[in-house]
Amino acid sequence: MRRFAVALPVTFQQAVKQFIPAERYFDDPIATLAYGTDASFYRLLPKLVLRVESEAEVVALLKLANQHKVAITFRAAGTSLSGQAVTDSVLLVLGENWQQREVRGLGEQIRLQPGVIGAAANSVLSKFQRKIGPDPASINSCKIGGIVANNASGMCCGTAHNSFNTLAAMRLVLFDGTVLDTEDSTSVEAFKQSHAELLTELSTLAEQTRADEALCAKIRHKYRLKNTTGFSLNALTEFTDPIDILTHLMVGSEGCLGFISAITYNTVPEYPHRASGLLVFPDVASCCQAVTVLKSLAVSAVELLDRRSLRSVEHKAGMPAWVKQVSVNACALLIESTAATAQALQRQLLELRAVVQGFELEQQVDFSTDPTVYNQLWAIRKGTFPAVGAVRETGTTVIIEDVTFPLPQLAAGVARLQQLFVKYGYDEAIIFGHALEGNLHFVFTQGFDDPAEVKRYDNFMQEVTQLVAAEFGGSLKAEHGTGRNMAPFVELEWGKDAYQLMWRLKKLLDPQHILNPDVVLSQNPQLHLQNLKPLPATNPLVDKCIECGFCEPVCPSRNLTLTPRQRIVTQREMSRLARSGDDPKRLKALTKSYQYAGNDTCAACGMCSTACPVGINTGDLTRALRADNNRRWQGVAAFMARHFAAFSAMVRVGLLAGQSLAKVLPGWYSAMPTANRARLPTEHPSLKPVIYLASCSSRVMAPQANSQDSRSLMQVSTDLLAKAGYQLIVPTDIASQCCGMPFQSKGQFAAAEQKQRELNQWLLVNSNNGQIPIYSDSSPCSLTLLGKLDPRLTIIDSIDFLYQHVLPKLKITPQPEPVALHISCSASQLDQSAKLQQLTAACTKQVVIPEGISCCGFAGDKGFVLPELNASALSNLAAQVSMCSRGVSSSRTCEIGLSRHSGIEYQHLVYLLDKCATQGN
Repeated sequence: MRRFAVALPVTFQQAVKQFIPAERYFDDPIATLAYGTDASFYRLLPKLVLRVESEAEVVALLKLANQHKVAITFRAAGTSLSGQAVTDSVLLVLGENWQQREVRGLGEQIRLQPGVIGAAANSVLSKFQRKIGPDPASINSCKIGGIVANNASGMCCGTAHNSFNTLAAMRLVLFDGTVLDTEDSTSVEAFKQSHAELLTELSTLAEQTRADEALCAKIRHKYRLKNTTGFSLNALTEFTDPIDILTHLMVGSEGCLGFISAITYNTVPEYPHRASGLLVFPDVASCCQAVTVLKSLAVSAVELLDRRSLRSVEHKAGMPAWVKQVSVNACALLIESTAATAQALQRQLLELRAVVQGFELEQQVDFSTDPTVYNQLWAIRKGTFPAVGAVRETGTTVIIEDVTFPLPQLAAGVARLQQLFVKYGYDEAIIFGHALEGNLHFVFTQGFDDPAEVKRYDNFMQEVTQLVAAEFGGSLKAEHGTGRNMAPFVELEWGKDAYQLMWRLKKLLDPQHILNPDVVLSQNPQLHLQNLKPLPATNPLVDKCIECGFCEPVCPSRNLTLTPRQRIVTQREMSRLARSGDDPKRLKALTKSYQYAGNDTCAACGMCSTACPVGINTGDLTRALRADNNRRWQGVAAFMARHFAAFSAMVRVGLLAGQSLAKVLPGWYSAMPTANRARLPTEHPSLKPVIYLASCSSRVMAPQANSQDSRSLMQVSTDLLAKAGYQLIVPTDIASQCCGMPFQSKGQFAAAEQKQRELNQWLLVNSNNGQIPIYSDSSPCSLTLLGKLDPRLTIIDSIDFLYQHVLPKLKITPQPEPVALHISCSASQLDQSAKLQQLTAACTKQVVIPEGISCCGFAGDKGFVLPELNASALSNLAAQVSMCSRGVSSSRTCEIGLSRHSGIEYQHLVYLLDKCATQGN
């Protein structure tokens, strides 16, 4: 096997720099560390990371890699679990220009580039009640490139709807830079001419395989199961056209045979009617017996949970009390049935209930179509993996293995795995999985900092692989891909003949062995024990991070500097280096780079916590780091807090000056706010009083100079609520009040707490100890104050108030023009997304919610001092809202950046409601 040089050839690096710009060429310590981490428990540091934005760049890089014999690894989202997206050579990371998608017909097919997130593809298809077949648990963060390259599946996918079996067409790039598009007849004909020898060899291999009855039987058996171990040998038995063979070999090849630059899927139905039920059996045997019966019924998902899985979530909020009381040997099935019509669903449920009656059950939650019920049931299943991750010992990692047993042996397989947990002391290990396919996930925690622990893991895995592959004839990787984790065991599972066939395919399609070497196939029997990723303690706020990457799509700095996962990875490495003293130079370089990449450009918006399976808010870490860094400014912060009204007045004066000098002042743009100098009308005694907690931004800022409605937010809010019968009352001395967020975001916690104490007392006085409700006009302020004030105070955010108390009392005349809606990070965390959509939909026939924008990145004042963060977060906004007449949101500072980068004016939702509300009911 070819060995690669320790250093990259200088000539290769120079050639790359000719067409990859500096901002997408990374060889510094922090970038190589950040990108050298995926969701697996392996780490390799790439020598070079390149963010590629076009197929032409991939072609050029593959040609150079062949010329200079440099290994290349492809990375999409980095959510893979088996070590297939890490390298110590060159890592090609998909940039943002791989997002194209094309729906065919009425959604029967969809053409996707590899950078499209799986959930985004389904969102496009939803109006047709269709979806892509694969449904991995990471679908909200993983990308199509990884879904196809790993042949990922999921809870409902089974084998029938995976990428291999729903592939309609593919565009790919081979090792030599040749592009083949199977939807383009010219491309196919040219490829047949240029690569006739390769296609002939593929045909020959397929013929030889089909002629080998024993090998064919093994392949058929393996792919009746869920199986992603090794290459997709069923391509050789199910297809005769070498083009079809080639494209299907690419599925599940983990970047070892070529690059997939587009795929066309045959989609599957997404039925609108669903019901779920939970059955608890007294033992594993009866549970698995039920699975074999359910296999022939109309069920879309059957999830098995062993007793340990149930125990891991029994203390979670919302769990039924009886979960704690089921017997020690109990085993549960969570069952879902879906249908195109309500009537069809009810027929299916009748049949299911009849079958269930034939089994002894300890507990049962009957099948329900109530979203509240079935969402609670699925919370049990989805909470199992993070429950193990959240309670693990700091410094250990969470490992989720992924095997398949033939369905008749499922009960025996579960029992034997449980025996191995006991034998090797994995007391926390749980088993759950996709029972219809015999696909089990088992989750356990493992430390790798002690040789004895590594040996324990190795001994355990040796027994697991023998059990699954040799004894039961199952698959060692059902849906997570072979990666580095199972590469040493591919021959054990497949046998010598199939294993050698895989090597022949590898040498045919990657003769230089430059494509992701040591992944899928390796001659290193110890590979699974090498380059194990350390998870050292760094800060209790983030020590439970499992580095899954689910947080990355919602992070506003993901395309500018670092993501939450990468921030935590870097902090862990810095902590390790600080404790060990191993490499002071590297520590210094990381510390210096982190100031901007990790600290300054973190919006600290908290959106990462909404996607994190263990609820980590990396913004909390950032604020803690800022508190340490900004200690010298505590006096200044305290002074500003004491004189907040004066500083607010200074900002107002600054806005006045800025507007007068707008034409000559650098950095001043049309979306900048004007100064708010408006006075509110006097109180109206016939209206119901509500205390108006106006944010500092709405008190100081009025709309931009060329606004379509120049009234201040305070004026519009007062006008609108009066139509619904409410009088907004602004108490005296509001200019001194603040929710504390401007101080909290900079780590000035003492000043923030002081302002919150002052605000608490001020509100108690002015609301008559909470007897008068309080209207907060800014979602960020409402979120900041959540749980911080006296419980007697009833603070209602503007969106909640508008939805609950105002909209029902208004007569709305919708406007015909589309309206763009930005759901701010604070509104998302306040669970206001649905309310915002319904409020906006009342005012327009078309609500446009831009894709891929969870946080605008303005982050209070960062939009002024670090405008590149806001620009990066909103880089694809303008194209998505060009048809809209206006935009709405619920945060004044967010609206500045949104207006600047969209080409339309964004204002608080009250402006739109007031415009469309002609009178009260």
